Amino acid sequence: MKKIIKYVLIIALIALVVMQFIRPEKNNAGYDSVAAFEAETKPSVVVAGILKDNCYDCHSNQTKYPWYAEIAPFSYWLEDHIKHGKGDFNVSKWEDYSLKKKDHKLEEVIEMVEKGEMPLDSYTWIHGNLSEEDKTLLLQWVALARMQYKAQLEITSK
Repeated sequence: MKKIIKYVLIIALIALVVMQFIRPEKNNAGYDSVAAFEAETKPSVVVAGILKDNCYDCHSNQTKYPWYAEIAPFSYWLEDHIKHGKGDFNVSKWEDYSLKKKDHKLEEVIEMVEKGEMPLDSYTWIHGNLSEEDKTLLLQWVALARMQYKAQLEITSK
């Protein structure tokens, strides 16, 4: 039994070492990738800071990687979070979204923040939670931003 455990541990160690050399691709397509989103939705300086500190790492093409992102298996875990985050909502693709989709994505932001599902617990363990004041500011901004899309949708549906 001890030999089996020893072999399993050796294989696991070898796999971990090999993983260090096979790195996931970084999510850094551009640091101006949120410009169109911010120009259209017009967050205040404070809200833009909240978005940068709590949302853009997983929901844009401009991830600011922590030191542990260089170590497998954390690098793979982060890649998975970013892939799923961008799959659900990617502000770097904002210009590609229809009016209806923009409104819907902002509606989802409200739902996720109100339910406490965003930011993810795994993100807040390292980066800290949104304060209640930050949540309030974020939700007020999203509600205001949604108004422009609702108005445009009403005009186009007539």
